[in-house]
Amino acid sequence: MSEVPGGRLDSHRLRHDPAPSSRCTDAGGVPAQLPILERRSARVYTRRVGSFRYVLCDVFTDTPLTGNQLAVFTDAREIPEDRLQALAREVNFSETVFVYPAEGEAHARIRIFTPGVEVPFAGHPTLGAAFVLGGPLQLEVIRLQTGQGIVPVRLEREGARIVFGRMEQPVPTIEGYGEEAALLAALGVPRSELPVDVYDNGLQHVFVTLGSEQEVAALRPDLTRLADVDEVLGVNTIAGSGTRWKTRMFIPSGGIAEDPATGSAAGPLALHLARYGRIDFGEEIEITQGVEIGRRSTLYARVDGSAQQIERVEVGGSAVIVARGEFRL
Repeated sequence: MSEVPGGRLDSHRLRHDPAPSSRCTDAGGVPAQLPILERRSARVYTRRVGSFRYVLCDVFTDTPLTGNQLAVFTDAREIPEDRLQALAREVNFSETVFVYPAEGEAHARIRIFTPGVEVPFAGHPTLGAAFVLGGPLQLEVIRLQTGQGIVPVRLEREGARIVFGRMEQPVPTIEGYGEEAALLAALGVPRSELPVDVYDNGLQHVFVTLGSEQEVAALRPDLTRLADVDEVLGVNTIAGSGTRWKTRMFIPSGGIAEDPATGSAAGPLALHLARYGRIDFGEEIEITQGVEIGRRSTLYARVDGSAQQIERVEVGGSAVIVARGEFRL
């Protein structure tokens, strides 16, 4: 047999010697007709294999296989830096979380990756990580250090089981959006019922307000044109009344055609509605998302304060752990 392509056995050669060999005999001294593994070199090639454990959970739902999927690598200290993005791409969820020891007042530090890029903050990864880590730590409030600062998550339990979490999100900055006409054209809608503003809490989001939930459900945006409008923008289309709202979020430039649940947009959505008088400050809204892609999600959001002084942005929801495993690299 010739050498194995790719060099996996390049220090040895396996052959069958049809002739008697004094180097290989049976117990009676008779030459054995057996394959002989000849060592060509004293070199030994070894490959270090690391075992990296992860937990899969569905976030902003209490029903497995709905909501927004998340992978949490619970101890990322030994994962090489150049493998983080590759692992997120391999998992291919909208986000993957890598957990590190705490710094300062936090209980843990988390890094969040989409399949294409690391982001400083995102909602469903923060809430999902709190569910995964909060159980073993038995905390009422877990403080997670993100790229946008420490995010406290208050956990509610039924017995030992965590059933709900509320995170205090970074307060977003707000500015007007200058490409409204191109955005509306890419979405295929004539107008937005409320002004189109940009909210930035680590991720950027705009909100296009339509006349009914049916209009939101019927949207068929041009994703190619939408990706060209802005490279880092989450485009949220919303409709509703009172405390019940429906949303769909598109960010094709970030590798996500449509997101099942966008926690980072839920707080800004409540703020947007309060700023323009659709709800009161301090009033909690219920947001439905992901229905059109078969991943129904439910999010809750509230903003305390006023348009002049935003005091607190809170987003809540449930999550369920659905699987555990490990990568061997």
